[in-house]
Amino acid sequence: MFIAMNRFKIIPGNEEDFLDIWRNRETFLDEVPGFKQFNLLRGPRTDEYSLYASHSIWESKQAFEDWTKSEAFRKAHANAGDAKPVYLGKPEFEGFEVEL
Repeated sequence: MFIAMNRFKIIPGNEEDFLDIWRNRETFLDEVPGFKQFNLLRGPRTDEYSLYASHSIWESKQAFEDWTKSEAFRKAHANAGDAKPVYLGKPEFEGFEVEL
């Protein structure tokens, strides 16, 4: 298995806008071979930002990489820059291969 995560630092006061983006977006993940599960996680808040992470589980690293090159990926991210500014910087990707 492979776990893909993106960490998002959200400008304070924009948390609901960020959550609305995720609630209302079409991910197309149900069309993708090897996709298992998705969660959006809330982390700690500081005076500078609120931390969130997307967490997806895949059958393999190859299945995840295939998705990033797919039409479903392009469709899911087509309007990613259209929202009002809610992010402090770009998402930080982390990928993990499951050992145990």
